[in-house]
Amino acid sequence: MPKHQKSPRVATSEPAPLLSFLGLNSTRPNKKPLIGIVEGSGIGPEVIGCALRVLAAVEQVCGFKCDLRHGGLIGEEAEKQFGTTLPENTVHFFDEIFSGGGAILNGPGGGRYVYDLRKRFDLFCKFAPVRAFPQLTRSTPNIINDKFHPIDMLIVRDNVAGAYQGDWSLRETSSGKIAEHTFNYTSKQVQRLANVAARAAGARRGKIHVIVKDGGLPAVTTLWREVSVAEAAKRNVQAVFMNVDLAAYEFIRNPAQFDVVLTPNLFGDILVDITGAVLGSRGVTFSGNYDGAGNAVYQTNHGCAHDLTGADVANPGGQILSLAMMLRESFGQRQAAALIETALAAAWQEGWRTADVAEPGCRVVGTRAMAEQVAQQILRLAEKPNEIRVAAD
Repeated sequence: MPKHQKSPRVATSEPAPLLSFLGLNSTRPNKKPLIGIVEGSGIGPEVIGCALRVLAAVEQVCGFKCDLRHGGLIGEEAEKQFGTTLPENTVHFFDEIFSGGGAILNGPGGGRYVYDLRKRFDLFCKFAPVRAFPQLTRSTPNIINDKFHPIDMLIVRDNVAGAYQGDWSLRETSSGKIAEHTFNYTSKQVQRLANVAARAAGARRGKIHVIVKDGGLPAVTTLWREVSVAEAAKRNVQAVFMNVDLAAYEFIRNPAQFDVVLTPNLFGDILVDITGAVLGSRGVTFSGNYDGAGNAVYQTNHGCAHDLTGADVANPGGQILSLAMMLRESFGQRQAAALIETALAAAWQEGWRTADVAEPGCRVVGTRAMAEQVAQQILRLAEKPNEIRVAAD
């Protein structure tokens, strides 16, 4: 174990249920969660396999059993066979899972898959929790003068409007090709997302950073400003506006200043990737995508990484953390979620790392071996329940 590291610990408090920010009641513990598994493409099958290995260990320890159902192709593989990244048989699979009260654990899928999925099921709200791991501080720029600076933010990102949706074309003219893309936001689209962010800020530190671009997108910015101010006032929270270019700089320079971040889809996509650099790797980032009824798809925030496919080097951390998020938020299995998070932190603490977060003195292992270390930590922690942080009901 690297000499600079301290004894394992987990977060000091359980996060508030995300469903409450959607205006829904938090979920009671479900003893037989229905989980739809979509492996995706590229490294998707590898990291999903790791998450399922960890899930099996948690089931053994926590005394519940999931109903796992596997879905069809998505992304580039689906497009080769069906001509679309989101074929109708996969849509039908999602419908069945949601109608049965389940949630989707999703591996990465390329092309238009995630954009079309979110639009099709109105998964308008992406929650991307961003929490620094003390065990990885030497792998990140988040350490200044040998002092760790904690990060705990919640990015609330639009999924179904803006630049990633709309209409587009590429046409030939006598003077060359012209690419056109038109998109919009309605006040209702912004209002429902701003309402979510305001609820979250009210339960946290009372401030929202709203990401805009005054000069570049003046009409969109004006709408987001007006609606966000109104929603923040309803919840007695502060709305602070920041242009996206400055936000990108501040995410790197001083990420600890942010708590709840409300953002349009394009800006949010970029900023979430930046948090991967701040945390040490895109491989440890994750999120959940929700509709207004609480139906959810959980995923990593990284891509398919086709260049890493089959090499057994991808970091499974983000997919494992997305599993923990699913168990906590969609199925009320808070103890299981805390156990997974604690086990992953403990494995890192002992020096087990994939290459992307390696540092001197660590033991670099492959994707599957890293997941196995997490699973073994779960079994060890089961004998030391006082080391697992679980919030009181």
